[in-house]
Amino acid sequence: GILPPKEKPKDEIEEMVLQLQKEAEVKPYERMTLEELKEAEDDFDETDRKAIEKYRQQRLQELKFLQRRQKYGELREICGEQYVKEVTNAPEDVWVIIHLYRSSMPMCLLVNEHLSLLARKFPEVKFLKAIVNSCIQNYHDRCLPTILVYKTGEIKGRFIGVAECGGIYLKVEELEWKLAEVGAIETDLEENPKKDIINMMTLSVQNVSAHEDTNTKSSDVMKPHIT
Repeated sequence: GILPPKEKPKDEIEEMVLQLQKEAEVKPYERMTLEELKEAEDDFDETDRKAIEKYRQQRLQELKFLQRRQKYGELREICGEQYVKEVTNAPEDVWVIIHLYRSSMPMCLLVNEHLSLLARKFPEVKFLKAIVNSCIQNYHDRCLPTILVYKTGEIKGRFIGVAECGGIYLKVEELEWKLAEVGAIETDLEENPKKDIINMMTLSVQNVSAHEDTNTKSSDVMKPHIT
């Protein structure tokens, strides 16, 4: 014979009912763009108009937030005259990273390349570069590259010289980690890219120390005892 259709489990039926109720609660204006809301404003009653205005303000805030996050996205060149405006007086909720450089130094050019990549990855952060002579006169080459990190007009981090910036073989991931450590960016890296190198250097130092201790003890044993 012909069997009746199998009944859906009770939990599944309840879930479908709840979903239909949820869909029914969604107001038409919640599916509209800001332009559509403006055109259809006269079609709603007074209660809906108040809700629409609240919803419109919420959407505007979301758009402003998105626009601000996408505001930068590149490494921009500035000069000393723009320093206060672009760096010190930047919006309080914006992190500013500025690289003071000299184009004749290969390490500075490498840092600029890495910062350009990071600027695209973190468009909500303002990445800047400036030729050092336009900002500070008689700045020593040994202090370059110089990377300064600002927030609310104050320096939150600084990397001065080749060693502090990560060395001549600096990788972009290593620079990203350094900037994340001072809070300027939210990295998706799970650990310090230089961790293995640091561990190897630490182990090497420990081995050297242990070797020196062994040699010292051996020398002490071989020393003649004068009575």
